[in-house]
Amino acid sequence: MHLLVRWLLAPLARFIYRPVVHGAEFVPREGPVILASNHRAAVDTAVIALTAGRPVSFLGKAEYFVGKGLRGRALASFLSALGYVPVDRANAKAGLAALHAAREVLDAGGAFAIYPEGTRSLDGRLHRGHTGVASLALATGAPVVPVGLIGTERVQPVGKRLPRLHRVVVRFGQPLDFSRYEGLEGSSAIRRAATDEVMDAIARLSHQEYVDTYHERPAA
Repeated sequence: MHLLVRWLLAPLARFIYRPVVHGAEFVPREGPVILASNHRAAVDTAVIALTAGRPVSFLGKAEYFVGKGLRGRALASFLSALGYVPVDRANAKAGLAALHAAREVLDAGGAFAIYPEGTRSLDGRLHRGHTGVASLALATGAPVVPVGLIGTERVQPVGKRLPRLHRVVVRFGQPLDFSRYEGLEGSSAIRRAATDEVMDAIARLSHQEYVDTYHERPAA
């Protein structure tokens, strides 16, 4: 399945959608790195995976990986090939489990993508980021590459299940280094400051209006 995604599906998707990519050189080709992006549509994960230039891991709901039968196994294999890491979000300690899974990826020298807003923006604006991105950066020393996605909301508008043809622009920004805060990851003020710096960089790349309030998760 990994070979199918890498050598067939990924090139086919790039050929069909022809994403415009800026700043690809800012994504290090090896070593731990956090890709922090705005979130406009369900296809954002695939767009980042196709344009980052290296394998990228994402968090995925654990229930997607435990389906029974041929269909369930195929879905689990496909998601694993895309870089999804299963996390039980129904657990009371889901936040800690997510950070632990992400840290394992980074400690192994991998690339991990995160949406600091926590959910898709339904109003088109960029909302206040949760501090998990800062916690990861401060705990691992990994640089944070901000990402601005433009046009993905037109590929898959809210409420639509099938993607449409529309040009997507991906902007990778210069890596943000938070090593100056080494040893201060326990400070909520430091985590907030680092997260705000990440969100400011994303806003400049995505050209979205920034709103200093958390975006509520849509009803299940």
